[in-house]
Amino acid sequence: MDFSRFFIDRPIFAAVLSILIFITGLIAIPLLPVSEYPDVVPPSVQVRAEYPGANPKVIAETVATPLEEAINGVENMMYMKSVAGSDGVLVTTVTFRPGTDPDQAQVQVQNRVAQAEARLPE
Repeated sequence: MDFSRFFIDRPIFAAVLSILIFITGLIAIPLLPVSEYPDVVPPSVQVRAEYPGANPKVIAETVATPLEEAINGVENMMYMKSVAGSDGVLVTTVTFRPGTDPDQAQVQVQNRVAQAEARLPE
């Protein structure tokens, strides 16, 4: 008698065995360590700019665009996110790859912002 014939001839046994394996899996899932999501926070640098009296659209066009163009391409940068508020404040967060030296990343971003200052409104 071969292996598959055993389970074909005993469908109730096969169903019970399948349910036991399923329940064992459900019990084991919370016990498994999650190594795909390590407790590592990538370094980030925030750039804050104020343009009093400006609405978010004006801030995005006159402040965010020049800053983002200048900052884009900084070494080890993963992504950048800008948020313009109705209070005239722009916050740009630049996130770097894990392992990047935060001090060096801050200096690089600061240099890029200094290059963009000439294109920013007074």
